[in-house]
Amino acid sequence: MTERVRAFARQLAGLPAYLYDLAALSDHVAGVRAALPGLEIFYAAKANPDAPILRAVSPHVDGIEVASGGELEHVRRTLPQARIAFGGPGKTDAELAAALRLGVERIHVESPYELGRLARLGEADVLLRVNLSGDRAGAALAMSGPFGMDPETIEDCLGVLAASPGLRLRGIHAHLASGLPADAAVRQATEILDWARPWLARAGVSDAEINLGGGMGVDYLNPGRRFDWESYGKQVSARPKETLRIEPGRSLAVYHGWYVTDVLDIKRSHGHWYAILRGGTHQFRTPVGRHDHPFEILRTSENADLTNARVTLVGQLCTPKDVFAREQPVEALAIGDLVLFEMAGAYAWNISHHDFLMHPKPAFHYLPHAGS
Repeated sequence: MTERVRAFARQLAGLPAYLYDLAALSDHVAGVRAALPGLEIFYAAKANPDAPILRAVSPHVDGIEVASGGELEHVRRTLPQARIAFGGPGKTDAELAAALRLGVERIHVESPYELGRLARLGEADVLLRVNLSGDRAGAALAMSGPFGMDPETIEDCLGVLAASPGLRLRGIHAHLASGLPADAAVRQATEILDWARPWLARAGVSDAEINLGGGMGVDYLNPGRRFDWESYGKQVSARPKETLRIEPGRSLAVYHGWYVTDVLDIKRSHGHWYAILRGGTHQFRTPVGRHDHPFEILRTSENADLTNARVTLVGQLCTPKDVFAREQPVEALAIGDLVLFEMAGAYAWNISHHDFLMHPKPAFHYLPHAGS
């Protein structure tokens, strides 16, 4: 967190609020781009589809990955010229038709049935999504049944393709797990390539494309520990046989957003201190993943209602699950102090249950470029 972020947060009139540093986000994504020569990058819009975020990311990526008709319509409005890939289970006929109408470049097909439905709608370039059964130990999330096809099931797609001249098989998609460090992501890429290359050769696909998915790890308990893009790029980019593509989301957007709020009350209950904050996990759902979210306190006065103690930070919701962080040490805290939750740039507002208890919505602010 920079002094510019802190100074801007102190000036915010309405709380809670989301604050984004678009210049820092742009620089970060540009750095990732430079570390991955030879790989295509599609930003996964599900991480944060906010229009200013999309516009900040787009100059440094090759395209956008969407996972619903709503995301598709939104991205096409925001970035009219963007290359788009459409993935995810349970696509409706209306969504598939919209993909064809709006010029989606690649559709990631999740089942033989979905492939057959798409064939009846028109012409399309497709990647078949495979779900390999390798070891996913250590992954934050392992993709299971609804996602993609077993290697045996994907064989059933060949007959559909043979009978559907409007469908063009371009390659394989495989997003197998999320929350991976670079070494594990490299091993997973090798697993995918070792399966996909011979399968695509047997299927007669030339100039093949292989989408290795996303899932690059983010460590909320240690924000300074980041995915090693340099190492990943050196090991995965040096594979010239086909077009390789990845679709990161969280690891691109998460570091340059903050959820800013203030302390409404401080009290002791059954031997534990609690700070009640404006807002809650209905606006910032990320901590519901059961981690203690990193934060910084900005003091607003010299007085303190609490010193050298451990405090649990909670929101305004009528549920004991509305917790941002548990038993965290603070040197000083007072009612009215600001709390800035870091790493709020992805899977934060857009994944939250906004209307629970019908509190006012947060404001959204975008830190201007230096000198503007």
